[in-house]
Amino acid sequence: MLEQLFNLVKEQAGSSIIQNPDIPNERNDEAIADVTNNISGGLQQALAGGQFNDVLSLLGGRGGDLQSNPLANQLSGNAAQSLMEKFNLNQGQAGGIVSSLLPGVLQKFISKTNDPGDNSFDLQGIFSSLTGGKTGGLDLQGLLGRVTQGGLDRDGDGDTDMSDIINMVKGGAAQQQQEQGSGGGMMDLVKGLFGR
Repeated sequence: MLEQLFNLVKEQAGSSIIQNPDIPNERNDEAIADVTNNISGGLQQALAGGQFNDVLSLLGGRGGDLQSNPLANQLSGNAAQSLMEKFNLNQGQAGGIVSSLLPGVLQKFISKTNDPGDNSFDLQGIFSSLTGGKTGGLDLQGLLGRVTQGGLDRDGDGDTDMSDIINMVKGGAAQQQQEQGSGGGMMDLVKGLFGR
């Protein structure tokens, strides 16, 4: 996934990075790689921090307007901070690069992820890459439908978090254990997703 994401950022990086005098030409690929790593790393951090619902909604194309999406703003902030540190840019320069580059990259990323005719990105593959293969047994499209319909708030606390997902799969895990006659199952998969 990282290579495809790098290529996607590079396709969108024309005026933001490649033709930008603030980024020396010999460091264009480094800047593109930095933005790519900030997107990927930001999504991994969000998952590790319990923002499963936010990542799933964003990548599933149901996160709403990118300008008002908290996760997209978080990714933008991280990318700008990194560019400031690594390329000695001021806040305005880094912010300009990110604000002209990241929305287009995220829109393409989301569009490609949700286009059944485009196999460069798919939701299952992205989550598998972000979690080191730990989401292989989850039906992410089914979960996405439940997230967008509000059907995942199992504990009634007004949000969807890991405890809701664990509660959702408890029944499935118990059934799977009965059928297989062993421990583990989907419950352990979900708990193991983030080392819980």
